[in-house]
Amino acid sequence: MSTTIMENELETPAWPEWFDQGAAIQEYESTPQPTRKDESWRFANIAALSLDGFVPAPAVSNEGRLIVASAGMGKSAAKMIFANNALIHEDASRLPDGVVFVPLEVAARDHAALFKKYFMAQPVELGSHKYAALHKGRVTSGAFLYVPPDTEVALPVEIFHWVEGACSSVFPHTLIICGQNSQVTVVDRFQSADGLKAFACGVNDLHLAPGARLTYVAVQEWSRDSLAFHLNSTIVDRDAVCTSLTANLGGGTVRGESLSRLVGERARSEMYSINPVDGTREIDQRTLQDHVAPNATSDLLYLNALDDKARTIFAGLIKVQPGANGTDAYQKVRNLILSDEADPNSMPGLEILSDDVRCSHGATNGPVSEDELFYLQARGIPREAASRLIVNGFFNALLEKISDEELREYLMDLLARRLAVS
Repeated sequence: MSTTIMENELETPAWPEWFDQGAAIQEYESTPQPTRKDESWRFANIAALSLDGFVPAPAVSNEGRLIVASAGMGKSAAKMIFANNALIHEDASRLPDGVVFVPLEVAARDHAALFKKYFMAQPVELGSHKYAALHKGRVTSGAFLYVPPDTEVALPVEIFHWVEGACSSVFPHTLIICGQNSQVTVVDRFQSADGLKAFACGVNDLHLAPGARLTYVAVQEWSRDSLAFHLNSTIVDRDAVCTSLTANLGGGTVRGESLSRLVGERARSEMYSINPVDGTREIDQRTLQDHVAPNATSDLLYLNALDDKARTIFAGLIKVQPGANGTDAYQKVRNLILSDEADPNSMPGLEILSDDVRCSHGATNGPVSEDELFYLQARGIPREAASRLIVNGFFNALLEKISDEELREYLMDLLARRLAVS
């Protein structure tokens, strides 16, 4: 445990008195450190979780530079930019009437009923409850988005979270509440401003009322030496559809947990992830597709491409609760192996407590096709460049599932730049 992080006190507390961060810190301190004997931490590099040396993030050196660097998609309905736990820019001028897009601490004050009902309302069930408590105890700001019933936000909402400074600690949070029959797309970017080692402990809460449509995209580009936790909770009600995509393009040791709970009939959850991993980086992802209501559908597809001595861990569970008849659930992880020293670990699973369901899961490992490499090399493309093109195509096949053409092309461009494909 890093005492420097724990001793950090806010100079001007912005939270209402009822928001008890002290209790969260006590929970963090009293919760044992994970060990590899814990099933939810199987295969994980526990030594990499040490918080020693990390410090409270100072004010950033140049807000203007980060605002310029947050150009994003170019056209958006609204934008927030955070840097080292502080809001440095916001623009909500193009949102429809009734939509609330404010900093998290403002929502706690001005929209307390909504905040209390939805902020970290679900228990963390996939192993990182200790770090969720740390997040609650140290979060200072974040993005709060409420889309009222029967409201469509035509353009994406963009949120940027920056970290700057050696061993800085940040606690990004995004809370999205979609009213009945509403529709919105949110793009969450997590970026290092200077390439230095940092610690990020982020949470996002996604809540969909009946008939709502949410596309949520998280693009993680922390520095290659950073330690990061990204904890997601998604609740999908009757006839609602949530499409969630995580792109882990950076980070050193990254722990991602995603719980999707389908609580209404005909709810649908689509969970996607693309993970190009190289060097000695480790991406550890744990998921739960929790079917509570009957006749709901979930579809999970995670793609990993591993080079050098990279490691990935995937442990996913489809759980069908009693009475959730008619469940249709799918789970697949595919590992593209680019090096003999790469280490993929995949543990898909099922827990079915109901009848009349259709559930399937699987995991595959395989190298780049020599036939595809030969085809590209025969056309004058060097082998290394040909391999990058194949990896790019491997991920683009998943990105094609994003129906919004401009968003899809934006993500494909980010991926191509990460893979240095021209």
